Amino acid sequence: MIKRIDVSHRFSEVAVYNGVAYLAGQVPTDATKNAYEQTQQVLGEIDKFLAKAGTDKSQILMAIVYLANMADYAEMNRAWDEWVAENNAPPRAAIEARLADPNWKVEIVATAAVK
Repeated sequence: MIKRIDVSHRFSEVAVYNGVAYLAGQVPTDATKNAYEQTQQVLGEIDKFLAKAGTDKSQILMAIVYLANMADYAEMNRAWDEWVAENNAPPRAAIEARLADPNWKVEIVATAAVK
């Protein structure tokens, strides 16, 4: 059975199936901030939705980071390195992409095992 969390008419923030939580792309809550601060916001959103799914960042199986500009890679990594679970850094990809809102600097998609 699929469990969906925070469902809207367009998408769910999380779908949990067979012990895995699949998060929608998480984006900044305040697009006026710099890349470091936007990444902090996005990681906070990931924490929130992982908790709703009954898991946490130590259980992330894979993360995909979308950056509007690879020039922000170091600042994104600074926030990521402060946040990532010690000794549990998941596989990760970072890709430059045009994001849906031109003010967003980062969007992150993650999957995690549910405890």
